[in-house]
Amino acid sequence: MKAEKSKLYRKEGLYGYLFIAAPVIGFLIFSMIPVAYSSYAAFTDWDGLSQMNFIGLENFKALLHDEYFHKAMFNTIFLMIGIPIGIILSLLLAMGLNRGIWATSTFRVIYYIPVISSIAAIAILWQWAFNGDYGLINQFLGYFGIEGPNWLSDKDTVKPGLILMTVWKGLGYTMLLYLAAIQSVPKTYYEAAKLDGANAFQIFRHITLPMVKPVTFFIVVTSIIGGAQVFTEINIMTPTGGPEYSSATVVFYIWEKAFGNFQLGYASAMAMVLGIFIFVVTLIQFKINEKTSYDMD
Repeated sequence: MKAEKSKLYRKEGLYGYLFIAAPVIGFLIFSMIPVAYSSYAAFTDWDGLSQMNFIGLENFKALLHDEYFHKAMFNTIFLMIGIPIGIILSLLLAMGLNRGIWATSTFRVIYYIPVISSIAAIAILWQWAFNGDYGLINQFLGYFGIEGPNWLSDKDTVKPGLILMTVWKGLGYTMLLYLAAIQSVPKTYYEAAKLDGANAFQIFRHITLPMVKPVTFFIVVTSIIGGAQVFTEINIMTPTGGPEYSSATVVFYIWEKAFGNFQLGYASAMAMVLGIFIFVVTLIQFKINEKTSYDMD
């Protein structure tokens, strides 16, 4: 009897390994092997065609004096200003839709459409909207007697314009996450708080915010990871990196060096630095989350 059970368990285990084999093999082929190959290329002068020549830390030393890399890193971090703005707006929208207003389902669909739309199509749409001569944004400002700038051709307005677009695009996704989190909060919490005489702000601060904290943590981490890899929008809306390279991100600069100048070794070094940056920032976020969770307990 035990032998039959053991045989059955082995058979079930074999089926289990077969089911996970496809994603594991895909992860190794399309993720781990390219990462390992790129990590080695970062220490070479590889141009993508000829043989790799090991040059040690020369690529990383060059990054320390690369003005364009410094600008790209600054632009990447600056564009992340849109993350807290998007979080605040999406939370407010979620709270508004949670009140059971008329046509709530319609509003959800409208807000979520940009999320499922092609990022290339959205970038082209906003490129047209930001046009300094006939763009919709400047036309709207004109009704108030304000002469709008040429958004994407001015180093002072190109980054705010990109932040506006990224906030608009991600609003529906974060809003739905918050809406689901708020609707999962037991109504007895709110009823008890009202019986104790708590006002709307106290209820929001002591009930809603703590209960949606896991969702906020998830949104912050994924938004930082995604924000550090912005490329398509920049490549379409400002294909030269913007005026004075004021809109180029790190990934855009990596792509430019790798496939424009054929400096794949140097680009791999930048990709490694970016990967370490994302890892460190994500680790800090986890540590902060653990500390705040402990303090709340």
